[in-house]
Amino acid sequence: MRVLVDEITQCYAVLGIVHSQWPYVRGEFDDYIATPKENGYRSLHTAVIGPEGKTVEVQIRTHDMNEGAELGVASHWRYKEGARYDPNFERKVAWLRQVLEWKEEVADAGDFVDQFKADVLQDRVYVLTPAGKIIDLPLGSTPIDFAYHIHSEIGHCCRGAEVNGHIVPLNYQLQNGEQVRILSVKHGGPSRDWLNPHLGYVRSSRARSHIQRWFKQLNYSQNVGEGRETLEKELSRLGLADINLERLAQQFKHRNVDDFMAAIGRNDLKLSQVVNALQERERPEPVLRRAAPEAPAAIEYGTDINVQGVGDLLTKIANCCKPVPGDAVIGYITHGQGVSIHRQDCPNVLRFKEHHVDRLIEVDWVAKAKNTYSVDILVEAFDRTGLLRDVVSVVTNEGINLVAANTYTNPKTNHARLLLTLEIISISQLSRVLAKIGQLPNVMEARRRTAG
Repeated sequence: MRVLVDEITQCYAVLGIVHSQWPYVRGEFDDYIATPKENGYRSLHTAVIGPEGKTVEVQIRTHDMNEGAELGVASHWRYKEGARYDPNFERKVAWLRQVLEWKEEVADAGDFVDQFKADVLQDRVYVLTPAGKIIDLPLGSTPIDFAYHIHSEIGHCCRGAEVNGHIVPLNYQLQNGEQVRILSVKHGGPSRDWLNPHLGYVRSSRARSHIQRWFKQLNYSQNVGEGRETLEKELSRLGLADINLERLAQQFKHRNVDDFMAAIGRNDLKLSQVVNALQERERPEPVLRRAAPEAPAAIEYGTDINVQGVGDLLTKIANCCKPVPGDAVIGYITHGQGVSIHRQDCPNVLRFKEHHVDRLIEVDWVAKAKNTYSVDILVEAFDRTGLLRDVVSVVTNEGINLVAANTYTNPKTNHARLLLTLEIISISQLSRVLAKIGQLPNVMEARRRTAG
């Protein structure tokens, strides 16, 4: 709510009336009349508990102050000198003001230049607020980009969106002429998924900058916890185990594991970078997890895989655990069938270690091998019409070959389980497709299915 008066003394009189009528919220009062902002902005800000217990923000200022706030200092004094209203001049001032806001939000000058080019030198889309105001955004922008364009707090608290009166997902790409309404909560923060480029939540550098800054402002212990939880979730989804975190932290030039986790928590270090590093690691230290022994599974024959350290011996991928580049692997010398390649956490490796340790040899992946590898993934979801079609569409759109698909739905709970066998080229490709499947409606989880 905004109250406009004629004199400065009346501003404080109105403030007294407001505080006498409704309980005020402590810590929400700001006197920008006594202490103006650096840009010359002046006003009284307060918040009170209004009808039905709702918090109401109140701005109290003179007409003169309001003109300065709405038009900007340059325009305000220009019109004071008697100049006529010029819409072209106003657009230029508004554009310059936005550029200055971006500069304040981006600490690094190089990042500012890159983001400025990304947002300005591209096609645009024009959408409407519920009040009919036109909002200019980069082409491909989403409701989240729209929310952050309006205000950073609206972006942080955004939880849904309506476009032309219909609920849409937050990664929906806005089209020219659409009216957008943001559904928000009172208090909240952005999701880390919004920064995942594979999920398409954010297009504009302005929104991305606000989100990154929000995470950087969390305290150290929060960032460590957030980073650890995020990494563990990703490793579990990819079926990766026995990761040497100390070595990984050193690889990214961090003093210890906590600093490494905090960097992930602040989003200074992206999960995609970590996944790529895991894919390129050399000879991980084996830490075998005890599991129930299984009968040796059949070995998959075909094109030899690119594995170093075994001389001229024939190598084959074991079907029991189906390792892919990025997995910690170990070789087992078979009788007359070359070397079978297993994940180091494969249950069969434990049995080999106990009874045939002399047949185990160290192997590692050749960098940038381009062969395909068979991987099983499990999708848990509430069944709906078109579920399998949507999952398969994600797989094929990623250029991945679908080898097999099996589905089962519990008729009592409507709980669906989809087991797919894919041919992928790397852990990073697997991470990308699992993330996209996990964002589909009704999908609860998408993860790699491992042996055991």
